[in-house]
Amino acid sequence: AAIYYAKLCRERGILTSLDGGGIRSNTLELLEFIDVAVCSERLCEQLRVSPEELCQLLQEKGCRIGGVTLGERGLVWYDESGIIRTMPALAVPPHEVKDTNGAGDIFHGAYIYSYLSAPERPWVDHFLFARAASAHSVRFLGIESSLPTLDDIENAMRLYKEAA
Repeated sequence: AAIYYAKLCRERGILTSLDGGGIRSNTLELLEFIDVAVCSERLCEQLRVSPEELCQLLQEKGCRIGGVTLGERGLVWYDESGIIRTMPALAVPPHEVKDTNGAGDIFHGAYIYSYLSAPERPWVDHFLFARAASAHSVRFLGIESSLPTLDDIENAMRLYKEAA
């Protein structure tokens, strides 16, 4: 079903995004119809590749935008330029971190929200927005209480510096 709908979206010019948390039987075939693929470090481990090598694989499969989330170590990513870059995480003080469950899901939802709100902006902006949303989220216990508002995201962008 995922491949069927991804193909249909591709034919109709509808943006597709994949949260690549782990390998499935059709993941590599599905990637051929995905526009934005942001995967977890777990997928790298399963494929026995580095984050940079996974980004290269995503490019080879035709994903316009791709990346690998590394938790508190940030993001390895590329955009339409094809240049693989790193984006450090925001340094949330350890005493503020309550629950990291769901931070990746918030990251994915936030970059899609950012893209849909301002598709003309560069992907670095969408990922910076998502990084701040995710940084906000780890400060709360439970998914519902960690969902950020736009003000929460702006505050996280302002309060937290990039991790070293």
